[in-house]
Amino acid sequence: MTHVQFLHNAPNRLTAAADWLRRAWQKRMQVLVYTPDPATGEHFDRLLWSQPPTGFLPHCGVDSSLAAETPILLARTLDRLPHDHTLLNLSDELPPGFSRFGELVEIVSTEDADRQCARDRYRFYRDRGYEIASTDISEGL
Repeated sequence: MTHVQFLHNAPNRLTAAADWLRRAWQKRMQVLVYTPDPATGEHFDRLLWSQPPTGFLPHCGVDSSLAAETPILLARTLDRLPHDHTLLNLSDELPPGFSRFGELVEIVSTEDADRQCARDRYRFYRDRGYEIASTDISEGL
């Protein structure tokens, strides 16, 4: 069953996601980042080119010819997936088919709208018996 991890109280959701991905990459984890909103996906893609500040995180789109050899993949849909290890959800919705992943990471900012959507997702996972870990990242990861 998918292990769900909520990282909450992020001052900025995308910056916190990039920081989490940096740590995941250091552990050589394979991560699929779900960003169905095109503007968010493009912004996040640009952000990853400057994380860490003197480098970048190796990433590409899920449909790139380099996807099979790239540890961090960005996806607007979850139709065709090269792996099902870890899913980082940057959507306000439940990611479709999330249960095929070993781990699902939800990053929640301090913004009220983001918090409310995250609470709804948390209840959904909890009510269906998923194991959930919750960590306050207000002071960093």
